[in-house]
Amino acid sequence: MSRPPSAGRWVLHLDMDAFFASVEQLTRPTLLGRAVLVGGLGPRGVVAGASYESRVHGARSAMPMSRARRLVPAAVVLPPRIAVYRVLSERVFGIVRELDATIEQISVDEAFVEPAGLIDAPAGEVEQAAEELRARIKAATGLTASVGAGSGKQLAKIASTMAKPDGVRVVPHGTERELLAPLPVRKLWGVGPVAETTLHRVGVETIGALAALSVPEVTALLGVAMGTELHGLAQGVDRRPVAERGEAKQVSAETTFDADLSDLASVRRAVAEMAEHAHRRLLASGRAARTVTVKIRGADFATRSRSETTPIASTNLAVLSATAQRLTEGALPDSGVRLIGVSLSGLTGAVQQYLFETGTEAGTGAELATAEGSGAESVAVADGTAVGAEQVEADGLLLGATAVGDGTTSTASAPTPVDGVAGARVAAGSVATLLSQEDPAEQLTPRRWRAGDDVRHTEYGHGWVQGSGHGRVTIRFETRRTGPGQARTMADDDPGLTPADPLASLD
Repeated sequence: MSRPPSAGRWVLHLDMDAFFASVEQLTRPTLLGRAVLVGGLGPRGVVAGASYESRVHGARSAMPMSRARRLVPAAVVLPPRIAVYRVLSERVFGIVRELDATIEQISVDEAFVEPAGLIDAPAGEVEQAAEELRARIKAATGLTASVGAGSGKQLAKIASTMAKPDGVRVVPHGTERELLAPLPVRKLWGVGPVAETTLHRVGVETIGALAALSVPEVTALLGVAMGTELHGLAQGVDRRPVAERGEAKQVSAETTFDADLSDLASVRRAVAEMAEHAHRRLLASGRAARTVTVKIRGADFATRSRSETTPIASTNLAVLSATAQRLTEGALPDSGVRLIGVSLSGLTGAVQQYLFETGTEAGTGAELATAEGSGAESVAVADGTAVGAEQVEADGLLLGATAVGDGTTSTASAPTPVDGVAGARVAAGSVATLLSQEDPAEQLTPRRWRAGDDVRHTEYGHGWVQGSGHGRVTIRFETRRTGPGQARTMADDDPGLTPADPLASLD
């Protein structure tokens, strides 16, 4: 139940710091203080989480993993372990739900909180309450959180970003416009690329400049509904209630283009981008998807949609994106493309672990290579060692291997160029022909153990794979409770070595 906003209300925004990467550093203590990237390990992988040690070099969430690896060549690259993230998320929000407050959980690592006891409280009391909440979370989970507080959700969200990492920022009542004024207009909720471009054309670069316009001026630019809401937010007025959310039945992303897309390459890039945005929301929800739906609106405003459902729920971006691209073939109009959307549904918390570990899934075809992901440059195995056509050395132990970060090797065929005729109008028939001409990458061949696998050895206990190949595997034996552990190299068919439950690394 939500309560109506009060003039003296305080809304808190709780945001776990670099949640996915921080969980990996917590449960694999050798990684503490090191650059960590969590996400897809195949050639089309996307960063799901980046530690602050990676962010200082420019890596960030939703970035192609290939680019992040180039920015941070020494980073430890690991596949997501959703089961571990979900358990820690439940512990965090179990603490939050002990408060006398309305809670709107947005994802596995963030929520809005409106405590009943803080109505009309002074800013100092709000700061103390936020610090106490952070301390309880740290004591129970070992993880840090940042908290922002303000008179509404917009202010609280901005304040928590300013507090990162591991801090508190309270925006006292009456100072909202002062805080917002110098910030880029894109910081406001609802301002996407199109609205930002529209505002920039008339010289509105900051939130303060938007607030200085009249309501009629803003609505003339952005429409009545959006313009009225954004003008209020720019003034620091945010009356939206904090409300409990039911679990979403789907996650999606879509965009309307300033100019209709008229060539295949642009369409494919847009589909890939929408799939990546939807995929990020899928990971944030801690679930997997069985159904992919593509929505295409043509220049004639006719909307076409296509869906495909598989027996196995997936979090694999390469598979979900390839499905979206395939569905696009049957939905393209004869005219230009005005809007593209990708949604993921059939959501479930039951995820098969192997879906996180390779660029392929059982029952799927070969993974398509992108121009950025099919390069021949070196990548990093899980211990951060750069690997090309060289041997891998982990902690002084030589591995006779040429392994990539996901423990696989692949050879990608370059896709057929489609940009040769600039501005050519895309017809449904020609799109189908061009799509069918792309050569898929060869099927990735899984090794026995992959970087990031949780394993157990009868003598050494629980550990995780740092690299493998040529009959050898290097494992770091450690958990949250043991502290930094020793790395050992052994035969990959060692009879004492078995797969392990990722949750064993936590407790």
